[in-house]
Amino acid sequence: VQLQASGGGMAQAGGALRLSCTASDLTVGAYAMSWFRQAPGKEREFVAAISRSDRIRYADGFEGRFIMSRDNAKNTVHLQMNSLKPEDTAVYYCAAGNSGSYYHPEIASAEYDYWGQGTLVTVSS
Repeated sequence: VQLQASGGGMAQAGGALRLSCTASDLTVGAYAMSWFRQAPGKEREFVAAISRSDRIRYADGFEGRFIMSRDNAKNTVHLQMNSLKPEDTAVYYCAAGNSGSYYHPEIASAEYDYWGQGTLVTVSS
């Protein structure tokens, strides 16, 4: 199983980026998928997740700015990040799991079995 994250880069505050995570040897539609991020010197934190039933949950402070979606035809999940802030600077990781709730998006990293390599997002002020 491989999760390939892409779309990171540099953006100015107020700008936007769209992250993608494409899976190999795993069907994203059959898995809960999530995005986490880790800023320099900080612990990894939950950003957004979509359950196997297509419910989406965002961490506090992200709903309305970030939009997670799933494209089953392309076996890819996306994270559209708008109104970026310097504090959004981090390595963003996608993850997949299918051992947790079918209906409720899991926010704990322990619920995800497969992780991508991360993509760096840098937001300048």
